[in-house]
Amino acid sequence: MKWIAIGNIEVGRIVESDGPFMSVFDFFPDATMEAIEPHRSWLTPNALTSGTHMLNMPIQSYVVKTPTSTILIDSCVGNHKTVDWYPAWHNKSDTQYFDSFKKLGLHPDQIDVVLCTHLHVDHSGWNTQLVDERWVPTFQNAKYILSRTECKNAEMLSAKYGDPTFNENVLPIIEAGQAMLVDDDYEIDEAVRLEPTPGHTPGHCAIHLSNRGHNAVVTGDLIHSPIQCQFPEWNFKFDSDKELAAKTRLGFLKKYSDCNTQVLTCHFPQPSTGRIITSKDAFHFEYT
Repeated sequence: MKWIAIGNIEVGRIVESDGPFMSVFDFFPDATMEAIEPHRSWLTPNALTSGTHMLNMPIQSYVVKTPTSTILIDSCVGNHKTVDWYPAWHNKSDTQYFDSFKKLGLHPDQIDVVLCTHLHVDHSGWNTQLVDERWVPTFQNAKYILSRTECKNAEMLSAKYGDPTFNENVLPIIEAGQAMLVDDDYEIDEAVRLEPTPGHTPGHCAIHLSNRGHNAVVTGDLIHSPIQCQFPEWNFKFDSDKELAAKTRLGFLKKYSDCNTQVLTCHFPQPSTGRIITSKDAFHFEYT
């Protein structure tokens, strides 16, 4: 677990899980064997499992230490959560997440701010934990800064479809008085701000970091796999607005290509960080 320097900011990764997740053809309905084959040599074995079509994807958080605060970006799946559609995440119980905190020399009580790029279960699960059969905030000393748009969408999904994420991961934070609902371009401080990147969800935000002329951006789920650098039009099957998601992704790739901005992805294979490089009529992700 190495810290990355962004000027005077330090960034560390906390990996909750890693390994094969889903078939590339299930994950990206537009993917075809013919399109993937020319790229298999650089996709395997890290992004695509050798001999299969399974995408390798870590579930992870980023910890950002600025001169004024310690920030957790995305809180993974968490324990005891209701995830009926994916058994590996459903009602799980393990200590690996907090073991990773220890490896970075951190304790959860040292987190000052929690940011969620969006409110899907694998990015908001450790917002809360189950204590005496009640969901309570995991990070007791933190302010949870959440997109107002995203909270409204999560609440709608709960009411309309029975999605448990709002009730398990968001409402307890609000009831505890630790939530701060903000606009999608909110500035946390001079080093950290939200950057609206809608499409995957209505209120999805990337997180932009800046210090002493150095820049980085945490992608969230606006892009899931390095294969999308080659095919930005390929949408994840659960993108809520697929046309907007593809437009946002292409715009992001153009904006941050061929520059010194460090791109901190959420689901690219480890080490997950690097830079976007233009490659003919598409893009390539160069790991650093």
